[in-house]
Amino acid sequence: MKVYLDNCCFNRPFDDQTSLIICLETEAKLYVQEQIRQGKYELLWSFVLDYENGRNPFEEIRNRIAEWKSLAVAGCTLSDGITIKASELTKLGLTQMDASHIACAIALGADCFLTTDKKILNKPIAGIECLNPIDFVRRYLHAK
Repeated sequence: MKVYLDNCCFNRPFDDQTSLIICLETEAKLYVQEQIRQGKYELLWSFVLDYENGRNPFEEIRNRIAEWKSLAVAGCTLSDGITIKASELTKLGLTQMDASHIACAIALGADCFLTTDKKILNKPIAGIECLNPIDFVRRYLHAK
């Protein structure tokens, strides 16, 4: 299974963990990453992740997230197809950044787009399954 984690998902462990939902999302996201390390899931990467992560003012967090790029089985660069798809997705009310992440995930053939962003999760996005890490683990924990 190919998974694409957006930047808010990658950053979840660095958020304030006093909220139970944030703590649970963190644990689920860390579980997914461990499964990626073990080869159960394939990580996808994009120029959008590079760009957004590069804007993180905290060098340690930026570097820890960037390390995941080396585990990605595929990545994508900007193309006309991604630009067109992202433009279509912005018509759903998504930001350009969120739409670009999703367009990349679709272009890479991701089976699932993982995010903690409720604005994305509440949109009817065709062409890819968008899940919160908790829901992903709940659905695919025992899948072979």
